[in-house]
Amino acid sequence: MRTLGKWIGRFLLLVGVAVIAFLMFAPAYVEKSRNRVVAHDPYNVSPHAQALHDAMLVGDWHADSLLWQRSLSKRGNRGQVDIPRLIEGGVALQVFTAVTKSPAGQSYDSNSAEAFDNITPLAVGQMWPPRTWTSLLERALYQAEKLHGFAKDIPDQITLITSLADLEAHLAARAAGSKAVGGLLGIEGAHPLEGNLANMDKLEAAGHRVIGLHHFFDNELGGSLHGESNQGLTEFGRSVVKDIASRGMVLDLAHSSPQVAHEVIEMTDMPLIVSHTGLYSFCGVKRNFTDDLMQGIAASGGVLGLGFWAEVSCGNITPAGIAQMVKAGIEAVGADHISLGSDFDGSVETAFDTSELPALTSALIDAGVSEQDIRKVMGENMIRVLRARLK
Repeated sequence: MRTLGKWIGRFLLLVGVAVIAFLMFAPAYVEKSRNRVVAHDPYNVSPHAQALHDAMLVGDWHADSLLWQRSLSKRGNRGQVDIPRLIEGGVALQVFTAVTKSPAGQSYDSNSAEAFDNITPLAVGQMWPPRTWTSLLERALYQAEKLHGFAKDIPDQITLITSLADLEAHLAARAAGSKAVGGLLGIEGAHPLEGNLANMDKLEAAGHRVIGLHHFFDNELGGSLHGESNQGLTEFGRSVVKDIASRGMVLDLAHSSPQVAHEVIEMTDMPLIVSHTGLYSFCGVKRNFTDDLMQGIAASGGVLGLGFWAEVSCGNITPAGIAQMVKAGIEAVGADHISLGSDFDGSVETAFDTSELPALTSALIDAGVSEQDIRKVMGENMIRVLRARLK
């Protein structure tokens, strides 16, 4: 019996070591494989392009960096965004979006809301607090806490923006020479409400200001672009839209069904955004709304955040390729309605990370986009919408 007990003890020790090793190394491996930057030679950025980039306010509507198990306060050797690299890239404003649910077998075509959720094992494997293991609301709140922590620990490098006063103070500090990044919080899909509109108070208190209605599946608000129903807004969805409109929040239509987008346009009078997308006339895939719908969103005074990954750009993800998509977007909806929506760290492969954004400015110059329009696309349009919506 003593020998048997010894072997059981050794077995349990090995199991313990295996679990610890998994928790230590597996999440990093997953992130590294999911958020690759394609190997490339340094991009050529002319002194003129660098000077223009340095003089601009640069903003990005969408990065999922809070999902992953690494400190954004340190320059990482994986992923596409952290605070040091944001500063290197001259980024003034970055929206960090909380991902709370993602279906297994994720497809741009169709996903069941009942599919196995990929974020649950990620939350457990990354040793998030147990309260996040079964609650989508708690996952959104926890990711907000992470950004609050960075802002508290390195306030000279990142400032949390939750109000118009915060935004104006941050922009004034940038004008005076600060290099700090202004961080905003959002949710990718409003399923963290868990069907209860009162939970919007908790999300607002946590600092979330950019509210996406959907992700890759239909939810209590209505149909996803990638769901099974193709429906518009539910009554609950309409109540959420009205609630967002009444608060100092930005409504994001990325991943919503076209019917939802049309209904939101009809029932609101505020600038709307699609935080990370492409343009259908440039890349005719389901992930990109058709140009007429994009023009309707632009007519609200809103913006389209153009992404940096292959599925929305039809393959060319170099700065030159993204610049061509931006140019096509300007031609389709006007220079006042195009922004950046990288989807950095959103399980996408890119050809540059946030520290290399000057290469995009250089590529836009090479593509023949005017400096006035480059300033609009790189940040001014984003700031206009935030000024219109934050309170």
